[in-house]
Amino acid sequence: MTTTAQQTEAATAVTTWLAEFSAALAANDPVRAAAAFTEDCFWRDLISFTWNFRTFEGRAEITRMLEATLSRVQPAGWTVTDGEEPAETGGITEAWINFETSAGRGHGHLRLRGGQCWTLLTTLYELKGYEEPKGLRRPMGAEHGANRDRTTWLEDREYERKKLGITEQPYVLIVGGGQAGIGLAARLRQLSVPTIVIDKRARPGEVWRSRYKSLCLHDPVWYDHMPYLKFPDNWPVFSPKDKIADWLESYTKVMELNYWPSTEATSASYDEASQEWTVNVERDGQAVVLRPKQLVLATGMSGKPNIPSFPGMDKFRGDQHHSSAHPGPDAYRGKRCVVIGSNNSAFDICGALWESGADVTMVQRSSTHIVRSATLMDIGLSALYSEQAVDSGITTEKADLIFASIPYRIMHLFQIPLYDQMRERDKDFYDRLEKAGFDHDWGDDGSGLFMKYLRRGSGYYIDVGAADLVANGDVKLVRGQVDHLTQDAVVLADGTELPADLVVYATGYTSMNGWAADLISTEVADKVGKCWGLGSDTTKDPGPWEGEQRNMWKPTQQEALWFTGGNLHQSRHYSLFLALQLKARQVGIPTPVYGLQEVHHLS
Repeated sequence: MTTTAQQTEAATAVTTWLAEFSAALAANDPVRAAAAFTEDCFWRDLISFTWNFRTFEGRAEITRMLEATLSRVQPAGWTVTDGEEPAETGGITEAWINFETSAGRGHGHLRLRGGQCWTLLTTLYELKGYEEPKGLRRPMGAEHGANRDRTTWLEDREYERKKLGITEQPYVLIVGGGQAGIGLAARLRQLSVPTIVIDKRARPGEVWRSRYKSLCLHDPVWYDHMPYLKFPDNWPVFSPKDKIADWLESYTKVMELNYWPSTEATSASYDEASQEWTVNVERDGQAVVLRPKQLVLATGMSGKPNIPSFPGMDKFRGDQHHSSAHPGPDAYRGKRCVVIGSNNSAFDICGALWESGADVTMVQRSSTHIVRSATLMDIGLSALYSEQAVDSGITTEKADLIFASIPYRIMHLFQIPLYDQMRERDKDFYDRLEKAGFDHDWGDDGSGLFMKYLRRGSGYYIDVGAADLVANGDVKLVRGQVDHLTQDAVVLADGTELPADLVVYATGYTSMNGWAADLISTEVADKVGKCWGLGSDTTKDPGPWEGEQRNMWKPTQQEALWFTGGNLHQSRHYSLFLALQLKARQVGIPTPVYGLQEVHHLS
């Protein structure tokens, strides 16, 4: 328990540091400001200083950034957030802080060690003069008094629907109507940025409805809220796919989004002179040309299927499809089913097929990390995303910022002890799994699921029961590489033949810039480069070190082209910063980008 004396000491340390840091910034002295940091420091900035997502490591990088940005940013008003007392634990003092820039207002998080800053997070949360209409600024809704020219809310919405995209062009076009696309659209709506979301499917949420029937969210409800509209208190911990689909559909209506279903973008090009896109779309079978200033691809970090090309696929007489197109298990009762892959979708599909009475074989081609759902919730998530966290005052927004405050360079050091605990707690489970022949790993450095997700977006399974089927032998397991298919079997490189009536390719997804190649051009996709990953130089995440997720929610090498995606947590949290970047450009606020990401990998 923290004593009053410790609280006072922590508050004094933070106040002293803020005073010195603020004075150095006011004096336009980057070297002095950087000297307030430890030698092994990290400063993560989400658009407040850089109009970019950048993490600066060490005093030299901080000095260079401040030399380039300080005169423009004019940061001031550094204070401890009201009601958030600084606290000290294990020699580290933490504090929540507020500040202002010439463009807006920011929140931040500070960690001091020995009186100097070890980690600093700075984020911009609103633009001056363009605050969201909430709280005391919320709209009246009703117009009191007498007015012969009065229009109703419904009439205003109908008028907007008829003109936007027809007689008036959107400022932002979002391609992809999943959770990332509509969450960003909701942010932009609150900032009065004319926006259209298009999706080729007939209804919002249809991408969820069309997936195999056993699909559900593997992340708990506290982790998965959408912007503005949180799930009710009685919402299930793990949302079934059709329930989340209905929620997303209702979200588009409640948040008053301009959502065009049954609309597919067929081509896009950018005109440097006019600084606008020409996007050809087919809407309900009719050709429409849209000319947005900004184009956002929200087509899914796991949206472009990675479909393998094995010899003999054209000869196979049974059913075969990628996991994204798997209709569910009902048609395969009593059938011989081979699932190629050993990650989330593979396990989910194997489990559902086994439950339906199919003969199921999993083909594991490379090692996979597995963590049991209950253990992950207890050890990995409960401090930030749980009912207990909410009860202790950790709101979703606060949890997001706490997670964001840990620099990616050292995040694995925070994760490794957690996964060591998980390994010990579920030792019997892992022993059984490996005895069954399963090739299990804990990540290249033992840091487990979250780092695998951030680095490569693959190679893991959150176990909700199907792993026991593999451990018990109910789902048969073979390890090896696929050599070819015959008319009725999958043949591995060692000659093992797996008779099959169904082959499911649970082989993952390719980089999001593949969507840019399809829609715009290969040249633009290569100009942008690979999406996702940190440059950690671990498996499937080649270096050099980037420090942030490649190309996500921030400016890219292609002017006016943006990417959004990831899990519900990332889509919710980072959509705010993407929306503010777009709003600033719409209203003419200067947005010079510091440290635009270089391209090291094309896909």
